[in-house]
Amino acid sequence: MNIAFVLLTYGVNEPAGIERSIGALAHGCRALGHRCLILTAASARGDQEDLVRLASVRLPRPATEEDLLHALAAPTGVRAEVSAVLERERVDLVCWADVSWGLGYLAPAPAGVRSVLRVGVLRTDEFMDRALAHRPDAVFTCSPFLTGQARDAGLDTTGWYDVPDPLASPPAPVPTPERERLCREGPVRIAARAEPHKGIAELIDAVPDSFDRPVEIALAPAAFEYWPGMQEQVIAHCRERAARTHQVRLVPALPWEDVQPFFARAALSVNCSTSPETFGLAAAESLSVGTPVAHYALGHLPALIGPAGPSVPLSCGPARLWEAAEAFLGDHDLYHQASLAAVERVAHLTPAASARRFLSLTS
Repeated sequence: MNIAFVLLTYGVNEPAGIERSIGALAHGCRALGHRCLILTAASARGDQEDLVRLASVRLPRPATEEDLLHALAAPTGVRAEVSAVLERERVDLVCWADVSWGLGYLAPAPAGVRSVLRVGVLRTDEFMDRALAHRPDAVFTCSPFLTGQARDAGLDTTGWYDVPDPLASPPAPVPTPERERLCREGPVRIAARAEPHKGIAELIDAVPDSFDRPVEIALAPAAFEYWPGMQEQVIAHCRERAARTHQVRLVPALPWEDVQPFFARAALSVNCSTSPETFGLAAAESLSVGTPVAHYALGHLPALIGPAGPSVPLSCGPARLWEAAEAFLGDHDLYHQASLAAVERVAHLTPAASARRFLSLTS
């Protein structure tokens, strides 16, 4: 079968969860014997098999959704080009990988091509209404949490399915002697997109003077942002706050392929998002190497992480999260139990398994 994924911000190793999950899902489909295209408007962000760069859409990097909608104000060109690509490549199934950035609200598929809409974040606006009005053959989210969130918001989720975001690389637990060393003296590490709701600045402000481990934070700018200059502002604010501490330093941004090794050299990672993670792919990368994850009990993270790291309610704030992390690192037995549980939590998140689930939606 010929399959196409449409995501205008897609780039190879893009430091963003949706882009990474689509790349891994396409890889899983190829492993099952299917041909996959990924249609993007991103320019010069790496090359990979069957990547199609659209000529009808030009976006700055980074782009806001306002930039996107301005570029698509007269969508005749992109409709025609996408439809032509799908027809030329004899695509059987197209996945609109997002309501707006994945062209779900336009859904320019030729007659006879089955379509699937991916919903990665909850939205209840006109663009979601337009995407659903195209009556895709199926709708899928990345977690039961997001499906439930949509249902609670009043959307009809009949015919919606959960397809977990897959890990691009298989779990690779750190050997026991090294894990023991990390438990005693390893750093705390965070890898996140430069976005205000990731809660990084607040976490830095709350680090206690008594905390005696290095805290290393990799903030990466993605191909999209909510307002012009947002990512630069976030990184500057976090750098300024880190300079006031003796433990925290910002390290260079990571391409996604380096995230798993980055966490493999940490005692603990932290996900301190203050708005619900609909999946938590960075947390899954940490778990895949046996590094526990401290987090707020929010969104899909409790279901993903389970006993593989300490959690506190969001209402307790970052100071309490640091307290929980410090107590956790001081409990040798609890730490190693969590590290062992971590890999088990994500062992099923293979590209092939997610691809089988995805393909079953329209079979």
